[in-house]
Amino acid sequence: MVGDPTGTITNNFEVMREGQGLADRATFLIDPDGIIQFMEITSEGVGRNAVELLRKVRAAQYVREHPNEVCPAKWEEGDDTLTPVLDLVGKI
Repeated sequence: MVGDPTGTITNNFEVMREGQGLADRATFLIDPDGIIQFMEITSEGVGRNAVELLRKVRAAQYVREHPNEVCPAKWEEGDDTLTPVLDLVGKI
């Protein structure tokens, strides 16, 4: 989590509300190569879930370390992963 008192980050990620000086609630997961792996933008009244964010961080770390595997929905650390193949399309 970072603060952005100058609005530089919110403007760069295009989540600044034009003319209001306020940012949307946004979460970006950026890998060590600077590539956005996950982003979520929610409306003002919708809270974010830190436990779910940590799950996604762990999944992204796992996939980075195991490039031939993917983490299915609701994957938790230690759960089985999948090997991406065309036969899975539409079946999970």
